[in-house]
Amino acid sequence: MDSIELAFAGAAEQARLLAAGTVTAPALTDLYLERIARIDPELRSYRVVFADAARRQAAAAQERLDAGERLPLLGVPVAVKDDVDVAEATTTYGSSAHGPAPTKDAEVIRLLREAGAVILGKTAVPEMMIWPFTETVTFGATHNPWDISYTPGGSSGGSAAAVAAGLAPMALGSDGAGSIRIPASWCGLFGIKPQRDRVPLAPHDDAWCGMVSNGPLTRTVEDAALFLDVTCDKAMPGPEGGFVGAASRPPNRLRIALTTKVPPLVTARVSAEHAAAVHQAGRLLRELGHDVVFRDIDYPRTAVYGQVLPRYLRGIYDDVRVLPHQERLDSRTRGMARIGRMFSDARIAKIRAAEADFAARVQAIFDDVDVVITPGTATGPSRVGAYRRLGAVSTLALVVARVPFQAAFNATGQPVAVVPWGLDRAGLPLSIQLVGRPFDEATLLSLAAEIEADRPWADRRPALS
Repeated sequence: MDSIELAFAGAAEQARLLAAGTVTAPALTDLYLERIARIDPELRSYRVVFADAARRQAAAAQERLDAGERLPLLGVPVAVKDDVDVAEATTTYGSSAHGPAPTKDAEVIRLLREAGAVILGKTAVPEMMIWPFTETVTFGATHNPWDISYTPGGSSGGSAAAVAAGLAPMALGSDGAGSIRIPASWCGLFGIKPQRDRVPLAPHDDAWCGMVSNGPLTRTVEDAALFLDVTCDKAMPGPEGGFVGAASRPPNRLRIALTTKVPPLVTARVSAEHAAAVHQAGRLLRELGHDVVFRDIDYPRTAVYGQVLPRYLRGIYDDVRVLPHQERLDSRTRGMARIGRMFSDARIAKIRAAEADFAARVQAIFDDVDVVITPGTATGPSRVGAYRRLGAVSTLALVVARVPFQAAFNATGQPVAVVPWGLDRAGLPLSIQLVGRPFDEATLLSLAAEIEADRPWADRRPALS
C-alpha cells in the first residue's frame, strides 16, 4: 500500500494494519504530519498540530503493539475539534477571547486515549461554534478541499476538511445545530450525530441547553461505528455486538419515508440537485428491498422559533459570558450573545419542559416508518468570505436557508447521520440525511453501510489531497 492509499485507508483499516505489523505507529503518524505540513498551509484545517506529542504517543503505542497489546485504536491518529479540552492545550473556541489551557482532558479525549488513539492536533472552528462556515478574525478561513474557494462548512469545518484531504483518518466533531452533518455533507464524508449524551460532553455537559452531541466525521461507516464503540456511555442502551457489529449486519426490510419539507417559518429553497438525491436514494432503497413512501414530518409551527433558536442563542450567551476576554470577540459574535441574553432562565426552563411534547410530535412519524430521509442540506456551501461584512441577524437568516434540515433533531436529541451522494454540477459533494428513532444509531449505521456497499464513496478524493 502506497502512502496516499494508507493516508485514505480509514481508521478501522489502519488499526488492522497496525495490529498486523504492516505499518508502524510512528510511520503512520509521520505520514500525516508530513501531509499536514505540505497541504494544510493552503487548507487551514488545523488550528494547532501537536507534532512532538503525537510522535511520543506513536512511539509509546508501537511499544505496546510490539508487546502484543491490542486496543481498538492503538496507534491510530485522530484529530480533535477545538471546542474539546485536551490537557495542557488551549481550547480557543475559534477566538482570542479564550482562557488558560485546561489541566485535564475532556472525557471523550480520555476515552480515545484509553483506546490507544494518537491525538494529532486541534481543528479549526468558527468563533464559538456559531456558524456553518469556518472563518474567524483570529485564525482566518478554512477551505474546502474539493474547491478552496468554498467553505467546508461548520462548525466542525476543520475536522471535515482534515479527513476529506487525508490529513487525519478520523476526527472528533460536535453538533449543536448540524455542526457534524453540514461539513460532512459538503466535504463528502460520513458523519453521525449520535443520541444526546451517547458520547460524553464532560466537562461541558448540557451545552447549548441540551442541543449539542459529540460525534465522528469519517471516511467510512465502519470508522464511525468504531468511534462510537470506543467513546459511548456504556450505561446507555446500545446494540447487541456493539456499533461495529450493527454496521456489519445488513438491515432488515425497513420502512423508509422520504421528505424534502423544511420546518415551518423557515425560508429555504431546496435545490433541484439536493432534492433529486432524495428521490434517487428512494429508488435505490426500493431496489434493495425496502418499503419506501413519501411522507413529511409533522413539525409544529413552534419548531424553530419555540425550540431551536432560543436554545441555540441562549447557549451562545452562556458560552460567551464565562470567557475572560469578551472584548476580543468579533462584533457578530457579541451580537448573537446579546440576542441570547434576552432568553431568561425561566423562559429556557419553560422551553425545555416543552421538549417532550415537541419531540413526540416530530417523532410520531416513526409509528409508521423506521427511518426518515431528507436532503443533507438545501444547497451547496457558500464561498469563503460570503458573510464577511454582515451582522448577526442577516448572517443567521442567510445560513439557515442553506441548512434547514438539521437543528430540529438537536432539539429532540435523536440520532441522525449523513451519507455522501455524489457530486453536484460544481463538483462539490452532495449528501442525504438519515433520521433515526431515539437511541437507534444501529439502524442508521446498518442502512448507511448498505448504501455504502452499493454506492461506495471512500475512494472519491478531492483535488487538494
